[in-house]
Amino acid sequence: MKTYLHATAALAVFCASPALADDDRALAPVAPTPDAAGAEAANPVSELIVTAARGPQERAKVGQSVTVLTAADIEASQQLLVSDLVSRTVGVAYSRNGGPGGVTTLRIRGAEGDQTVAVVDGVKINDPSAPGGGYNFANLLTGDVARIEILRGAQSTLWGSQAIGGVINIVTAEPTSALEGGLQAEVGTQNSAYVRGAAGGISDHLVWRLSASHDQTDGVSAVAGGAEDDGYRSTAVSGRARVIASGALSLDLRAVYTDSRNDFDGFPAPAYLFADTGQYAEIEELVAYAGLNVALLEGRFRNRLAFGYTNSDSLNYDPAQAVTPVTFDSTGRNRRWEYQGSLEIAPAWTATFGAEREQASFRTRSPSAFAPNPPTATAKAGIDSLYAQVRGDLGDHLSVTVGLRRDRHDTFGDHTLGQVSAAWSVGDATVLRASFGQGFKAPTLYQLYSSYGNLGLKPEQADAWDAGVEHTVGDGWLVVAATAFGRETQNQIDFVSCAFGSLTPLCNPGGVARFGYYDNTAKTAAHGVELVAAVERGPFSLDANYTWTHTENRSAGANLGKQLARRPEHQANLAATYQWGFGLSTTADIRHVGASSDNAAGSYTLQSHTLLDLRAAYPVNDTLEVYGRVENVFDDRYETVRNYGTPGRAATLGVRARF
Repeated sequence: MKTYLHATAALAVFCASPALADDDRALAPVAPTPDAAGAEAANPVSELIVTAARGPQERAKVGQSVTVLTAADIEASQQLLVSDLVSRTVGVAYSRNGGPGGVTTLRIRGAEGDQTVAVVDGVKINDPSAPGGGYNFANLLTGDVARIEILRGAQSTLWGSQAIGGVINIVTAEPTSALEGGLQAEVGTQNSAYVRGAAGGISDHLVWRLSASHDQTDGVSAVAGGAEDDGYRSTAVSGRARVIASGALSLDLRAVYTDSRNDFDGFPAPAYLFADTGQYAEIEELVAYAGLNVALLEGRFRNRLAFGYTNSDSLNYDPAQAVTPVTFDSTGRNRRWEYQGSLEIAPAWTATFGAEREQASFRTRSPSAFAPNPPTATAKAGIDSLYAQVRGDLGDHLSVTVGLRRDRHDTFGDHTLGQVSAAWSVGDATVLRASFGQGFKAPTLYQLYSSYGNLGLKPEQADAWDAGVEHTVGDGWLVVAATAFGRETQNQIDFVSCAFGSLTPLCNPGGVARFGYYDNTAKTAAHGVELVAAVERGPFSLDANYTWTHTENRSAGANLGKQLARRPEHQANLAATYQWGFGLSTTADIRHVGASSDNAAGSYTLQSHTLLDLRAAYPVNDTLEVYGRVENVFDDRYETVRNYGTPGRAATLGVRARF
C-alpha cells in the first residue's frame, strides 16, 4: 500500500508539471475537489452536499439522506456543543452521563454510538483507545465550525470502518475577505462563561484562519440529586491554511486542539454505590491534517495526497485514593495516509476513487488501591483500503451513484462491500431518493488485544436501505420530506461475562481466568420513518422533524425481541422563529424525546420528556449583535442515562462582534 501511494504521488506531480508552468491560469472546476473539508465543502450554500461523495455534489442529485447545518444555522441555534446541536436533527438519539463534559453518545437511526464516524476537517476522529472505538462528543465545541453534515445510513464504501449508522462531518470556517475576524462572549447561570475569537484572511497565495475558544461552567451533579456540582471546562484552538502555488497546485494544513477537564461521580467504598465523589478527568485531543492538491487535464482530474493524525490522551483522577490518585490512563492514536482522485470521465459523470492506509494504536492502564502499578496494555493494527465510486446523470432527471470498497485488516483479513443510490427529479418541485448500502466495523484494538480481547472476532456487518421523497411548494416557502429506512446488523460485538469457575476456553486463555471477553454474539435490526418540514413565510419560519425508530435485539437468549437501550421510539423537534420589523429575532424551540430502555434487559425505563428553550438575538448594527436564551424553561427533570443528573433551567446573555 505504501509503495502504491508513493508511486501515485510521483506520477501526479510529474503529470502536473505542464499545468504548473501557467501559474496565472485558474482551472475550471470541472471535476469536484476530492476533499470533505476543502473550500467548496465550506461553501455556506446548503445545496452542495460533500459527505455523500467526499466532494461537493448538488443536493438534488444526492440519493442518500443527509441534513446540512450551515454557519447561519449554527449561529442562530446559540448551542456551544456540537452534540447539543446535532441531537436536534432528524434520526439522531442522544445520551450523556451527567451535565456538560460527561461522556456523550450520538446514535444515528438506532445504531450503536461507536457505529457512527465523526470527521473534523477531513480527518476521522474516532478514538482507538475507547473499548468500542467510538468518539466521545463531550468536548467538541461549535466554536469556529462553519458547516455540519449528518449523513444517515450505512456509508462504509467511502468512509470505511464504523460507518454503519452514518457520518457526522464537521468543517471549520474559511475566510471570505482579505482580513476579517470576530469576537464572542457570553455568561450565564451555574457560573457559565464562554469566549471565542477568530481572525483570517485571503491573499493571492495564502488563505488562513485562526480561532480559539474557552467554555466553563459549575455544571450539575453527575449523580442525580447529588449535593455537589460537577464542573467542566474546555479550551479549543483551531487553524487552517491553504498555500496556493498555482491554479493547479495547493497545500492544505489544518489542526484542531482541545484541552478539557470534567468532574464526575463514582462508587466510593465501603458501600460502592453511585454517589458524590471528587473524581475528575483530563482529556487532550489533537486533530491534524496535511494535504497536497494537484489538478490535471485542465481541472478534469483532481488529486489529493494527504496525511491525517489524531491523538487522544485521557487521565482519570480520584484524590481520595491515597495509594495512587490516577485511576485510568489511556492514549489512542490514529495515522491515515490517503490518496483520493476525482475524474470527469464524461459530461455529467464523475469517478471518485482512492487508497488508504490507516494505522491505529492504543495504550491503556487502570491503577487502583489494590494494584497501583498494573501492566500497561498496548496494541496496534492497520487497515489497507481501496475504493471507487461512479456518479452521473441518466438523462435530465435521474442521477445514480454506485460504489465498491475493499479492505484488508492486519488481523481479520479481507472484506468487500458496496453501495448504490439514486435521485430522481420529478418536475421542478419533487425529488425521489433511494439508497442501499453495506456497512462494516472492524473489531477495535481493545476488543482484540486488551485483557478481555478475542483474536477470533469477525467484523460487524450491516445492510441498510432508505427511500424517501422531498417536495417544494411554490417558490420554496414550504419544503417537506419523508424517508423510510431499515437496517440489519450481524456479528455485533458484545461483552460476555464469565461465571465464577467457568471452564469455557475463552474465559481461561492460557489457563488464566478472567471476568469476561468480547465475542460476536449480537444480531440487531432497526427500521423507521423520518419526517421533516421547513416553512418560511415573510417574517415567520418554522423547522420541524419527527423520527419513529423501532429497534430490536434479534440475538438468541433472554433479550430476544427487546428494544435496544437508549433508543427512544419517538422523537420530535420544532423551532419557530419570528423576525420582527426592527431587527429582533425570537425563537421557541421544543424538543420531545419518547421513553426508552436504559439497558438490554429492559428492566429500567427512561421516561419521556419535553423541553422548551427560548432564544432571541438583536443586531445593534452591522458589527455588533446581542443575544440571549433560556434553556429548559420549565425546569423539567429527566434522564438520558439512569441515575445521572441533567441540567435544569439555565439563562445566558451574550454578544458577538464582527469586523
